[in-house]
Formats: sequence, structure tokens, C-alpha cells
Amino acid sequence: MKRLFLTLLLTGALLPAQQKLRILAIGAHPDDCDIKMGGTAVLFAKLGHAVKFLSITNGDAGHHEMGGGPLAKRRYLETQESLRRLGIEEYQVLDNHDGELMPTIEVRRQVIRAIREWKADVVITHRPNDYHPDHRNTGILVQDAAYMVVVPNVVSGTPPLAKNPVFLYYSDNFQKPNVFTPDIVVDIDAAYEKKIDGMDAHVSQFYEWLAWVEGRINEVPKDPRARREWLKSRRSSGVSPVARAVLEKWYGREHAAKVKFAESFEIGEYGRRPNDDELRRLFPMLGKP
Repeated sequence: MKRLFLTLLLTGALLPAQQKLRILAIGAHPDDCDIKMGGTAVLFAKLGHAVKFLSITNGDAGHHEMGGGPLAKRRYLETQESLRRLGIEEYQVLDNHDGELMPTIEVRRQVIRAIREWKADVVITHRPNDYHPDHRNTGILVQDAAYMVVVPNVVSGTPPLAKNPVFLYYSDNFQKPNVFTPDIVVDIDAAYEKKIDGMDAHVSQFYEWLAWVEGRINEVPKDPRARREWLKSRRSSGVSPVARAVLEKWYGREHAAKVKFAESFEIGEYGRRPNDDELRRLFPMLGKP
């Protein structure tokens, strides 16, 4: 059984339609999903499941030297390169301005429509307490859409879902008003290099804008390979004691002790409230302690 699981993981064997999960990761900007669940997305895709990344804004303000339409176009092209590297099915970018996102009815309709059209089993997004207003408002938008995706008279041009998805949050370090509490922690050691490859596709962000904001732009190597290694060194933070304790639940103590890289998720209060058996079905890369 273990050998069969590893074979499926490595080959990405296609699953029957009724077993194929549909995962929708929603970020505020065209690199957020890569940062928060790029490794988990790779594992889902290798197991034959359908993964989509969705950016609510077009990223047209996220740079220190360029902006507007040219930046939005550049960032869209970066998402499509990331899609190719990660092996996921779709990376959609909505045309809302970066830095100006508000939880309006219009944008809520966009989110409802996206969740319905993808027929999502699982939706993952930001928590609504975060340093960036776009992140916060993305969390609010998804929360506000969570019940409405099953209401036929809301966004009536797109058929409602027959079953509410499970909604989860990405990890963060913000303490007020609520601390992030992981319910699921995924071992991404086998996918970590591909996650870095996906992030490496967002050149405008990791090697230009974010490096400039952090005062490190002069540290970024010119050589693409050295630049990728610099990014990897900056994004290798290890596994916290809290996350490792949750890893033990899903993978067992011996496996959990060896994990170097992980991604954590908290179950939202909206949508379905899955038990552990359903979570193992929805996250089939989890171990069997």
C-alpha cells in the first residue's frame, strides 16, 4: 500500500472524476498563493487533483519603479510561468486594483462566481487579520461568499454548489484578535524545490519589489541560479513546535521529527466542518500514523 501511494505521488496518476478533488487557493496578489501553499499545491497536483490559484487583484501597485497596466501584465505573465512550474491547472488573475481592494458586493460576486465555476471542494485564503488591507479584505470577501455559494438567488447566472466547500486559512504570525491555530500541517519536503521554482517565477516581486521594501535589493545576485538560491535561503524558516505537534497527529512522531518544511492551515468557521476522516480524504497527502 505504501509503495502504491508513493508511485501515485511521483507519477501524478489520473484519478476517476468522482475521486478528483478540486482545490481553490485564493490570494490577494499574484504571488500570495505560491508563498502560502505552493508546496501543498504541488502535492495535490502530483496526486492527480485539480488545483487553481486565484488572485483577487492584478498586482498593479506592487513595485517601486513600475506600475499600472505594464506591471499588471508582467505579473500576469509571471503567474502563468509559476503555473507551468508547479504543474497546477489554472492561475487566474482578476482585474481589481492592487492596494485598493474593498469587500464590495461587486467583488463578492466575483468570488462567489469563481468558487462555483471551479466546483471547489476546498477553498483556502488569508485570515481577515493581516498587515495588508488587501489580504484582510480578501479574507472578508471569501468569508462573505462562503454561505452564498449555495444560495441559488445570489449570482443567479452561475449555478450554486450542491455542497458547501471546506474553507481554510493560510498560516500567519499575527496575534490580535486571534492567533492562527493550525488544524492541518502538510509535509512539503518532497515538493519544496518546486515551491521555490514557482516563487522564482515572480521575478518582479522576490528579486525587485520585496527586496527593495526590505532594504536588501543590493544583496540580490545577478546570476539566475544564485538568485534562486538566495531566495531559497530567505524562505527556509523551518517548522515551529506548534506545527510539528500537528504534524505528529497526521504523520506520526517518527515521520514528523524528520520534516524540514511544512505548510499549515486552519479550518474556517464557515462552510463545512469536517472531521478527521474527511480531512484525510480532502488532504490525501497526509500520512497514516
